[in-house]
Amino acid sequence: MALTDEFQALNKAFSGVGIDENSLISILGKWHPEERKSFRKGTPHFFKQDERNFERWDDLHVKLLKHEFMRFKNAVVLWTMHSWERDARLVKEALKKGPQTYSVLVEIACTRSAEELLGARKAYHSLFDHSIEEDVAYHIDGPEGKLLVALVSAYRYEGPKVKDDTAKSEAKTLAHAIKNADKRNPIEDDEVIRILSTRSKPHLKEIYKHYQEISGHNIDEDLDDALRLKETVQCLCTPHTYFGQVLEISLRNGVDKNIKKGLTRVIVTRADADMKEIKEEYQNLYGVSLTEKIEATANGNYKDFLLTLAARGG
Repeated sequence: MALTDEFQALNKAFSGVGIDENSLISILGKWHPEERKSFRKGTPHFFKQDERNFERWDDLHVKLLKHEFMRFKNAVVLWTMHSWERDARLVKEALKKGPQTYSVLVEIACTRSAEELLGARKAYHSLFDHSIEEDVAYHIDGPEGKLLVALVSAYRYEGPKVKDDTAKSEAKTLAHAIKNADKRNPIEDDEVIRILSTRSKPHLKEIYKHYQEISGHNIDEDLDDALRLKETVQCLCTPHTYFGQVLEISLRNGVDKNIKKGLTRVIVTRADADMKEIKEEYQNLYGVSLTEKIEATANGNYKDFLLTLAARGG
């Protein structure tokens, strides 16, 4: 392979999500000092010169590469954990990272079964000597904290029975709260929090249907200015759409490292659950298969591992 082609191959190996380890080994391992020097000269986005013409890695890129090298390891570690421990650790990390990752709290509280969420809460006790509820309440105040504490504390009925009259009435309650959002943010409404944090998922899906009949819109479409409520409704009522959107955003170029983590998180946590349905919804939403998107965007062992897990859903 010509040196220019090798430069291009290395640039690709360092781009996207994950690292193409095989290309690094086959190319870098055989290069002599002159070839490595040419690579440094030819890749100013990786290397720079100081005022003394000293060649050095750009510190920002070193930091980014460390994250990319870690993706495969992190995915393997998460995959081998018990699912309760995994969710407990994801909650802890989200609380440490701050508001930009609080969507992970909603995701875990609202897409897990009652027993799975209870298991995560038990694991959190064992791992951190606190409860999820007390840590959420400590880190997040105001109406958002009140909503999230209610969600992580839930133990929802999981049977099929739904009282249609009650669902219609509560759809009207939500519609009224959202309609009057200019007077009071719906996240401050105790009835909104009660409905979203206590009702069963079949019941909430009936509310979702009746809300559309009342207002002519989906609830989540009317909650664009109330992000945490929007995420809550999506995770409870249309989880496959929610997960498809998380995957799509995480596979975009140049997104924040915390957003990129959504790719590992969703693939690892849903591989044994509803990956088939998520892949179907992804195809419907974006007109390309999730497998093709991962093939085009991810690299190396990380890519291979994601594809193996994604294939488990059929």
